[in-house]
Amino acid sequence: MAERFLIRGATLPTGERTDLLLADGVIAEAGRIADAAGATVVDADGLVALPGLVDLHTHLREPGYEQSETVLTGTQAAAAGGFTAVFAMANTFPVADTAGVVEQEASLGRAAGYATVQPIGAVTVGLKGEQLAELGAMARSRAKVRVFSDDGFCVADPLLMRRALEYVKAFDGVIAQHAQEPRLTQGAQMNEGALSGELGLAGWPAVAEESIIARDVLLAEHVGSRLHVCHVSTAGSVEVIRWAKARGIAVTAEVTPHHLLLTEDLVASYDPRFKVNPPLRRAEDVEALRAALADGTIDIVATDHAPHPVEAKESEWDAAANGMVGLESALAVVHAAVVENGLLDWSDVARVMSATPARIGRLTGHGQALAAGSPAEVTLYDPAAASDFSLERLAGRSANSPYLGRRLPGRVVATFHAGYATYADGAVRPADEVARLADVAAGVARG
Repeated sequence: MAERFLIRGATLPTGERTDLLLADGVIAEAGRIADAAGATVVDADGLVALPGLVDLHTHLREPGYEQSETVLTGTQAAAAGGFTAVFAMANTFPVADTAGVVEQEASLGRAAGYATVQPIGAVTVGLKGEQLAELGAMARSRAKVRVFSDDGFCVADPLLMRRALEYVKAFDGVIAQHAQEPRLTQGAQMNEGALSGELGLAGWPAVAEESIIARDVLLAEHVGSRLHVCHVSTAGSVEVIRWAKARGIAVTAEVTPHHLLLTEDLVASYDPRFKVNPPLRRAEDVEALRAALADGTIDIVATDHAPHPVEAKESEWDAAANGMVGLESALAVVHAAVVENGLLDWSDVARVMSATPARIGRLTGHGQALAAGSPAEVTLYDPAAASDFSLERLAGRSANSPYLGRRLPGRVVATFHAGYATYADGAVRPADEVARLADVAAGVARG
């Protein structure tokens, strides 16, 4: 039997207070609801109700790297962070460069039931940057892939990048580029600048990102295709993207929560939790990224959730893996970085963390305003629940969070996916219950 919830007294992103009745996978009613027989009542006084969050950049690691994360544990982390849909990056083993692998990932997501898992297909075979992958086959598969990326690696060959952009036009796809000129970043360990010199670590220059973005927006303009720029990290990149948008080029861009809040100064601790690609940048870059998100130059926030086992991160700095987990902390970090200072309001948060990521990824059933008839994808967030971020907040398999011990504002209270609760009362719902409810919801959807 499908669950029914009456969310009473929630505050919408617009500031309006409302009740929401979730039934049969949709918001059956919205407004003042006197009674709802058989519904579980959720007291949402003081809580912000957001459309379920959508992450365009998640590493779920399965198949092949299950010691770091699985589709099940990664979507449990998503539920704990208020996400109801995640786009799974292709750097698995085998690489998600065929219809079979992307269909497997989507199927694992449906079976787990915590969030919609939309696979991202590789641009090139094996992520090697030598020949195009089966883009058309992945697009035509049951997974209906529309986003393609070699994230972790740059599509450095301009001719190959041009061909990829041309190819995806046929099915309204988008190439999501990891902008990193490999010859300028060989051996790089942190942001290039005065601090890298002081610490004796090889520098990752901003121009390595900016030059690829400049090249690719011109290629996108030339072929008339869509380009998405992953994890923008420098002020110079912002200016290139702003120029491209003013020119009418079909480019979108994302920024991670960690690049909105953390700076290169943290690297002085040599704590590998702060090692990430692209690296943490200068305070001036952080300010430029915040302003760009506020003015729309950067379209969305995406986590780049990158789990690693303990042995990959607890080592000397130069041997440690790049990456941070970010699903569970993303909303609170965005709150700290751009809401508390007034750069964004909750309507903006709904736009950059739900509606626009769904639109860029051509994902239906997510990102819609919370109104009668909309899909029951809902996140309840308490903006007043400041606390120290701790291991208990992490629901995934890995614990390489840069925020452990850091005080963050707000907390996700509940997450509803397809009308049923996946996270509530500070805990992820048991996997067997969620899988059963997912089966029920799938049956309702089929009619």
